[in-house]
Amino acid sequence: MKLIKAYIRTFMADKVIRALKDLNIHRLTTIDVKRVGDEIEDDQVALSSELGSTYTTMVKLEIVCQDDCISMVCDIIRENARTGHKGDGLITISPIEEVIHIRTGKEGMESCG
Repeated sequence: MKLIKAYIRTFMADKVIRALKDLNIHRLTTIDVKRVGDEIEDDQVALSSELGSTYTTMVKLEIVCQDDCISMVCDIIRENARTGHKGDGLITISPIEEVIHIRTGKEGMESCG
């Protein structure tokens, strides 16, 4: 099992999520985040006195999936999140040691179904 985290542009999130649902990837989490740094286009910069820097709002997707689905999920994210401009985002993949379903106490990937 792996955890895919994808940081994508906010306005591309619906397109990416729709494409993932078309693949029957329904268990995903979205989190609104702020990306700090100068790796963004000038027309998307916001200034923050709170952060003391420039930032842009992005969406972080988190998806738990089997190892054999990783390439397919990453391809779908790339195809649907890419604008071709600086700051399109990032995908990371991490191993998952254990999954436990809170309600039933079942363990393993089967508990996610």
